[in-house]
Amino acid sequence: MTQKFFFNHLTTSSFKEGLRAYAKYRDLGLVEATNGLVRAHVIKLVPPFVEKEVSKRHTHDIEFQFLYCLKGWMKGEYDGEVVTMREGSSWLQPPNIKHTVLGYSDDCELLEIIMPADFDTNEL
Repeated sequence: MTQKFFFNHLTTSSFKEGLRAYAKYRDLGLVEATNGLVRAHVIKLVPPFVEKEVSKRHTHDIEFQFLYCLKGWMKGEYDGEVVTMREGSSWLQPPNIKHTVLGYSDDCELLEIIMPADFDTNEL
């Protein structure tokens, strides 16, 4: 697989609508740079947390999913384990792990790296 050099700078219009209504996404350009192998984006969760909208148990049909909390906190349940991730926390979500977002701070931002770049989300 061919990869190419790519860079990305933060701008005032970097965050856009995306996969979920309660989040804005800053795509870091790796989909094109890796020919669809990897997606990397910064997720800015939109306040306020609304349990009815956000807390839907689901899985992702992925091979690799890594997250790093850049700001704030996010509470989630992962196959029965409840964890609050804070600024500086990182976690690996195995393929198709059942999980639910249980809450997040108004300033929560996450870095997410996923393989492959395009994947399915299945609500349970």
